[in-house]
Amino acid sequence: MSLWVIDKEAVAPFVTNMMGDYRVVGPVAKGVKYAFDQIEDPADLLLDYDTSILPPKKYLQPQSERMMTFTRIGQPAAEMVLDAPPTVILGIHTCDLHGIRVLDKAFSEGYPDAYYLERRKRTLLVGIECLNPCDEHSFCKSMGTLAVSSGYDLHLTDLGETYAVNAGSEEGATLLEKYGQARQAEEADMVQLNKVLGAKWPRFPFKLEFDVGELSTLMAQSYDNPIWDRLAETCLACGQCTLVCPTCFCFNVYDEVELNLQDGERWRRWDSCQLDEFARVAGNENFREHQAARLRHRLMRKGRYLMEKYDELGCTGCGRCARSCLVDVSPEDVFNELHGCRV
Repeated sequence: MSLWVIDKEAVAPFVTNMMGDYRVVGPVAKGVKYAFDQIEDPADLLLDYDTSILPPKKYLQPQSERMMTFTRIGQPAAEMVLDAPPTVILGIHTCDLHGIRVLDKAFSEGYPDAYYLERRKRTLLVGIECLNPCDEHSFCKSMGTLAVSSGYDLHLTDLGETYAVNAGSEEGATLLEKYGQARQAEEADMVQLNKVLGAKWPRFPFKLEFDVGELSTLMAQSYDNPIWDRLAETCLACGQCTLVCPTCFCFNVYDEVELNLQDGERWRRWDSCQLDEFARVAGNENFREHQAARLRHRLMRKGRYLMEKYDELGCTGCGRCARSCLVDVSPEDVFNELHGCRV
């Protein structure tokens, strides 16, 4: 909607000012890695991080959340519980902005999820342009997630001594005007911005050996490929890949009942399709009993199923699953091998 410029020295006061009215979240150091956490001191905010352990989706879909309390004492009643403070998430990479777009569709269609949607309504997203690959596992350029044109309230691009700030919503523009010290971009700023954006693209290699537009068709043709059985022999079925994925949104719902058997709470927590019990139903039947079927299901969701349902690929190329996999299963490698089988 508009382009602004903010000095890097003005970022800390900007964050401090917002902290009076918002829970401000951003990337901070966790040992040698980075994680999205609530900012208590603006000096802890590290916008030049490479990648985070978990995606920022955890502030929209918490790892574990209490959904309601209930009682059977007197007049039976259930009361919805929702913890959704006004929040600003800073420093979201473009791949994670794409991931949030997938979640927005998943939790809005069919039976809208009131918990997610209320948090989403109360959350402002501040992205940051990726100017260098996170590491060797990233393949965002191949997946078309290296740039965004929407889905954020503010978006930063590092120009050296300043940040160019694109306001993507009225709420974002208001946030910058109310809490920040920014000026309207001038022609020299536009020239520098175009130079920075033009220089970044050669730094990111294409990792897929085919155009990503072919991926959905490729996956449909690969359902019975023997690669799934081979990968299942090494896969540990630990579920780590789904826990770090920015587009996985499956959860389990369970009740915790007090000893009086009259009062209790309903909770939900992240779940993983890679775990044996995920597809287990009444009668002890399991419709994805073998790990090959579970592994295939996950990659089919990343490459085909979500595209069919939401017109969005379920893989953003962030590389988190490959980075955290104990046996080096990488979606990039799997997609390329499947393509090699076809040609």
